[in-house]
Amino acid sequence: MQPVEINAGTWYLRSLRADDRITDVPALSLLGVDSPADYVEAANSDWDAETRFVWAICIPTTGELIALIGVTPDGSSGRLWGQARDGYDEALDAAIGPVSRFAEGALNLTVAEPFSRSIG
Repeated sequence: MQPVEINAGTWYLRSLRADDRITDVPALSLLGVDSPADYVEAANSDWDAETRFVWAICIPTTGELIALIGVTPDGSSGRLWGQARDGYDEALDAAIGPVSRFAEGALNLTVAEPFSRSIG
């Protein structure tokens, strides 16, 4: 599956990037990701394999990653997880509903509770 962009009200969700136009590597470092470039590559490969779906929650005007959210399938269920940079919890909270609806409607997954505030 190709990555799907989602509008979450004030926030814009897109796949992770590390190229000459946009790089999420510095923001992923702020979130505590040990090897951010490898994480971006793995997240995009996981979309292709449909084993994990990861979005960057971004400021629409700049494209800056301020949080991550994702769904990891487990049979017919999906574990919803995410983490925000300091001061951006409201962006993560706003993305939970749209990503849950995507997981249920497009992926036919039942989103498991509770929401995990971690990086998957």
